[in-house]
Amino acid sequence: MNRTQQRFGIILPIILISYFMILLDNSIVFTSTVKIAADLNLSAQALSWVTNAYALTFGGLISSYTTWRLGFLLNVPIGIVMLLLTLKFVPISQRSTGKLDWLGSLLSVIGIIALVYGINGAKNPVLTIIIAIIVLAAFVWQEHRSNHPIMPLKLFADRERSSAYVARFFFLGAMISYFFLTPQAMQNVYHFTPLMAALGFLPETVPQFIFATLVSRLNNRFTNNQILIAGELITLVGLLMAALVGVRAGYVTAIAIPMVIIGIGQGFSLSPLTVAGVANTDAAIAGSASGVVNMVHQIGSSVGLSIITLMTAGIASPVVSYNTAVMIMTGLMLISTLAAINIARKSSND
Repeated sequence: MNRTQQRFGIILPIILISYFMILLDNSIVFTSTVKIAADLNLSAQALSWVTNAYALTFGGLISSYTTWRLGFLLNVPIGIVMLLLTLKFVPISQRSTGKLDWLGSLLSVIGIIALVYGINGAKNPVLTIIIAIIVLAAFVWQEHRSNHPIMPLKLFADRERSSAYVARFFFLGAMISYFFLTPQAMQNVYHFTPLMAALGFLPETVPQFIFATLVSRLNNRFTNNQILIAGELITLVGLLMAALVGVRAGYVTAIAIPMVIIGIGQGFSLSPLTVAGVANTDAAIAGSASGVVNMVHQIGSSVGLSIITLMTAGIASPVVSYNTAVMIMTGLMLISTLAAINIARKSSND
């Protein structure tokens, strides 16, 4: 193995370290929301911004036996290690001759922030959402006229890609809301500690990991669309079961069993959604397609959670609040499933 191959081989561990930091922060947030809300005197809507602005077991352990604040300090040594490894092993890339669409970047940031803030948190939500719509419309116009758009509009001309974006948007809106609200329900309804809530998520995370590893082998027998639709339907069944049973039925029936089903569905869904999101691209737009996949992932998470917290913020009972939230998640997942089915319709018409 030559030096170039050795340097390339270390890039994957560096990427995994960076992703571990994200998972660590999310695990602390998801399992510590009850304590964070109590310590900082946050309402349900304000609490959702902790996630929107921003390994479950590890985070729960920290929150239970120390303080949730300590967990975020772990980013410092991890970040230093990642920085040193990057400087040493990641080669310097050639300078690009292209131009950055500064105006498009600025408009997109302002528009999305205004949209999420208008849904969940603004004192004048109607005005804020109107501003968001105007700014986002200006962003679309800028991308139409720009010679170097950050989001080429022809990405949405392909039905498989555009349907995958819609499916991913609503899928993440439902799932991030589930990850955010279910640990709260376990603590508020069942009186779990943060560590117990983290361990209570293992019925979801373990099947998700196992079944995600099967996707590449299943691709030898089934198409990407078939695996995607199966995953979406399984996830929908899991959420529907949780919605129909209700959290009062107890941890095993209301959470653990639906979690196993949801975990299997997620394991089958996320990779095929990514594949569909970059399908039928050429070299000129492949990078932008990948960027849109990630953008839809993040925005879908924020918008979905904002909508659900807005619609349940006035419900005092944690039982009724959670049951209502799961019903809304099921509706979001239904839309995601229909969008995934639309990909299959596209393929059958080709």
